[in-house]
Amino acid sequence: MQAENTVFVVVDPNDDRHIALERALITSKFRNPSPKLTVFVAVDGEAVDTRATNDHLFRDEFWFRDQIRKPVEEAGLTCEIQVCWSSDWQGAIIQESKRCDAEMIYLPVHAKTSRRFTFAESKWEVLKKARCPVVLIRPGAHDERKVILAAVNFQADKDKQKALNKEIIQRAKYTAGNYNAELHFVNGYLDSMLYPDRGALANQTGVPAERIHVKQGYTDEVVAGVASAIDADLVIMGTLNQLGSTGTLLRGNTAERVIGALDVDVMVCNELTQTKV
Repeated sequence: MQAENTVFVVVDPNDDRHIALERALITSKFRNPSPKLTVFVAVDGEAVDTRATNDHLFRDEFWFRDQIRKPVEEAGLTCEIQVCWSSDWQGAIIQESKRCDAEMIYLPVHAKTSRRFTFAESKWEVLKKARCPVVLIRPGAHDERKVILAAVNFQADKDKQKALNKEIIQRAKYTAGNYNAELHFVNGYLDSMLYPDRGALANQTGVPAERIHVKQGYTDEVVAGVASAIDADLVIMGTLNQLGSTGTLLRGNTAERVIGALDVDVMVCNELTQTKV
């Protein structure tokens, strides 16, 4: 990994509370060396009322000082602030996080408004196309990183999924090492004829047997159940960049269900992310 890693933190000026920045400041305390922050201030047009009548869209220099500069300085960190007015919110995040060679993106997720989890297409594009993992920051989730759970799919036979499993394992080990966290792995399966290779899972992850959870059931239910049982602070998972008949990226029903079933922060890796060594 790089000597000085950059965490790309998305801040929406429409929000009264900036949970992604809050989490970045807290988790950075456990990193050595501390990361550099790039604070990306931009409005998500799909989720925010962008009419001039929305007073929250007018921010002065004191807002930047009090809401961003002061908390970062008090945490003993440094940051670069970028202000973006592009209507292509997701494209700008992908482009600028790549430009600053970000190690990860912290993306705020608003509280659920119904039982069913909903996620705007723009956020799915960030998850699918980002060149580094995207951490979905949930309101009310754990601030620390003492227990980490990584979800893999070892019964998969496609090369893309095998490569994604490898990336998830590498990323999970690196993240757990950064925070000196307890690392667990989970693999759900439905068909007993496709039971995951527990031995291969143990060999490739290198964690003790009691931290490997292979359970039968739907992936979202298995992951959420194990995360609750071990009191996980962070779940790491992957999503494939699958295309539909029109050439557009598919949302990923399994990924959406897993994210929706969890109340903790979730780190999402895709086929494009690569752990830097």
